[in-house]
Amino acid sequence: MRKIYLIRHGQPELPGGERICLGSSELPLSTLGRLQACLLGLELGGRVSAVFSSPLSRARDTALALAPRVRVLPGLMEQYAGDWEGLSFELIRRRWPELYRARGENMDLPMPGAEEAGAALERFRAALDTALGSSTGDIAVVAHRSVNRLFLGSIAPEIPAASLYQSYGAWSELYYDGTFRLGRLNILPRPLLDRVTCLALLEAAGLPAEVKEHCKAAAQLALEIAAELESAGVETRRQLIESAALLHDIARLSPDHAALGARWLEVLGYGAQAEIIRQHHECPAQPPEAALVSLADKCLSGARRVGLEERFRLSFSKCIDEQARQAHARRKAAALALREKINSICGKEVVP
Repeated sequence: MRKIYLIRHGQPELPGGERICLGSSELPLSTLGRLQACLLGLELGGRVSAVFSSPLSRARDTALALAPRVRVLPGLMEQYAGDWEGLSFELIRRRWPELYRARGENMDLPMPGAEEAGAALERFRAALDTALGSSTGDIAVVAHRSVNRLFLGSIAPEIPAASLYQSYGAWSELYYDGTFRLGRLNILPRPLLDRVTCLALLEAAGLPAEVKEHCKAAAQLALEIAAELESAGVETRRQLIESAALLHDIARLSPDHAALGARWLEVLGYGAQAEIIRQHHECPAQPPEAALVSLADKCLSGARRVGLEERFRLSFSKCIDEQARQAHARRKAAALALREKINSICGKEVVP
């Protein structure tokens, strides 16, 4: 019995962030899509003997996270969306209100001018036969939402089409012994956020070397403070501290990077880390893991350790208006109070 991991590619870079009807149009992976692909590679890469992909770059780049060599099969291409291809769903709703509403209840209704479902399913089946015939053992197939759903529905017609939905970066399990059998649906990768996984995510995010070094320095300092607190009888969750500190600046290249990084981690399924990342500018007193990550971040200039006073002096020049200066003062006061508390608990200067 062979296993097939049928994967939907990671999230693409949507123009303006607006949801569009994306058929066979070409769009690259977004940063979040690259993170999803990274997790897929960590979770599934060692389980398969071969990886096959649609020719579209969002699928191909997802597949390349699983294996350095990927065979591209044109039959795995997404279903062409016809007149709706590349249009926003809001525009589609206004232009075709009745059909849009009807497809919300029955997604098998054809889009105007689109590739027929039967034709799309036929060439997808042929591509899957090629993949199985040219490989041995378990394989991964990276394709798209509509064609994946059509195929899953053809082998499990008793399941409602809406239940066959796959999230970005998710897989469904198929078993093959001459006929196909459906296993689990819509599985999202959730590898442990250990140091190796976190560093792989930083790499996938495309961060410059200096940001990655800052993240590693913040994790090291946060762990050192945690160790001192543990010696003084305060319990901490070191794995959570290290992972959140390593990832706290994962969205550093984007505006409002704390909120965006938290949203990415929530989508990826790591809610505890997301909440710490969201708060890391504010130096919260609780939970202790969030406090330590935030404080470690504020004791660094790049990857260099500095005292809190120097760090806030250096950052004050970035305050361009009164609102920013007030936020700076609030954060400095919170950080100094937290430093005093930690140093008092430990009975020595742990935080400079």
